[in-house]
Amino acid sequence: MAEQGRRVLVTGGSSGIGLAIARAFDDAGDEVRVAGRDRAKLEASGLGWLQLDVCDEAAIDATLAGQPFDIVIANAGGAATAPLVKMARADWDRMIALNLTSAWLTARATVPGMIERGRGRFIAVGSTASVKGYAYAGAYAAAKHGMLGMIRSLALELAKTGVTANAICPGYTDTPMLRAAMEGVAAKTGRSDVEASFANANPMGRLIAPDEVAAAALWLASGAAAGINGQAILIDGGESA
Repeated sequence: MAEQGRRVLVTGGSSGIGLAIARAFDDAGDEVRVAGRDRAKLEASGLGWLQLDVCDEAAIDATLAGQPFDIVIANAGGAATAPLVKMARADWDRMIALNLTSAWLTARATVPGMIERGRGRFIAVGSTASVKGYAYAGAYAAAKHGMLGMIRSLALELAKTGVTANAICPGYTDTPMLRAAMEGVAAKTGRSDVEASFANANPMGRLIAPDEVAAAALWLASGAAAGINGQAILIDGGESA
């Protein structure tokens, strides 16, 4: 697969990690489409875009099925916090839909075309919560664990097709979503050390940069990574070690 001019889709691509990934592929000379719900953010990205709710099965099938994407980054997701035994069923269902079912729907719509063409990359953006638990984020961790299980199973099904499936699993990453979460914690608790506590989850004592995640996506999409399949690429400074 040529390493420029490829057709790339990034869900949740209008901000944060998704936008960093989309811009990295755009800078590499690829034809990029970002997908998301917020039209203003999509337009502000300066990239080609598709307005799409990745939890809407009919919309996913109508918009993505049959499109000849070479690389698909299933990045859309979000987190909600609550003790598991106090979480509302609606919040649980939303976490599973947004972080797990959306990736499956995206794969179901786009991977068959890759198989037909005998080449492609399906990359899901997971989290360190794909491999470990976090207090008060049990639904998010359950969904991200499920996403990784899905990727590993998909990888085995694709192994002889020329298509690979992998997950990138970053630790706490400096994105608008994390900044909003830290502000919420600070407002709720009155603590002044919230950012430091998140950064110190990483043994390097810092937040991960979105561009570090983007670099991993570029590598997984390259010919050099053709033999990487079914893997969780952890970018966490050693947190999960």
